Amino acid sequence: MNISTQAGIDTVMLNFSPASLHLLNAILAVVMFSVAIDLKPADFTRLARAPRALLTGLLSQFLLLPALTFLLVLATAPRPSIALGLILVAACPGGNISNFITHRAGGNAALSVSMTAFSTVAAIVLTPLNIAFWGSLYGPTRAILRQTAIDPLSVAITVGLMLVLPLALGITLNSRRPDIAARLRRPLQYLSMAIFIAFILLALAAAWGAFLDYAGAVAALVLLHNSLALAGGYALAWATGLSAFDRRAVTIETGIQNSGLGLILIFGFFGGLGGMAVVAAFWGIWHVLSGIALATLWARRPVAGGLAAG
Repeated sequence: MNISTQAGIDTVMLNFSPASLHLLNAILAVVMFSVAIDLKPADFTRLARAPRALLTGLLSQFLLLPALTFLLVLATAPRPSIALGLILVAACPGGNISNFITHRAGGNAALSVSMTAFSTVAAIVLTPLNIAFWGSLYGPTRAILRQTAIDPLSVAITVGLMLVLPLALGITLNSRRPDIAARLRRPLQYLSMAIFIAFILLALAAAWGAFLDYAGAVAALVLLHNSLALAGGYALAWATGLSAFDRRAVTIETGIQNSGLGLILIFGFFGGLGGMAVVAAFWGIWHVLSGIALATLWARRPVAGGLAAG
């Protein structure tokens, strides 16, 4: 890809219709609900009594990964919109597919689900804060943020409606009608996987030509970024003395980001800025592949606390 093409990625806008954005919002809400029906209030109180693994995961996700992302941006100096796309993805909470992958990896799936829930609630504050903080530290991305004039309160409301509301509804259903939750749990696990894939394909279909034009400019960066996320999550979990069972959950939760939320924020607040959208879409594809590959490797090596998934 030549320099002029790379520069163009900072100006191209990939627009979704209002109807498409509403559909994406609804899809993400269903995906979050499928995570929530695995949870009960008791899960939160149990983690409150032994919070080390949960706190490690949240630190890995909302502090370590954004910091590593910023260092990656400084080291590689990508186009501004690509850099801001990397920062935004790193600021998102964990994706629900991490729960499925952690289970397949023989890790602590209960911890993974709880981390997704806690990070989703924390994202109301921490996602806009991390975007604003790390984006403002890098000159080229600071210029985009100034032009965009993103409102942290609007981001918080968006995250709350799409993630926290279905999370609360799912927990409520599982607590009050566990019989219904039990019937829905397995079908929704597979449905949420299909919905997530459809989510990414829908985003790509709306701008397939632009994605093909610019994917080459972000592919290597996304692979490196995801590798840093996985390695950073594992290193922090190891340094804090977590068991191998919990380390697998923290590693995968750090390396599987809610790129679907990232796309909605990009189209809703940044006008579908090309570099950001391509980064989030490519992340959405790649982290599934890398996560499943890691789970397949770990599944062959059972650890204390759980059985390997076949």
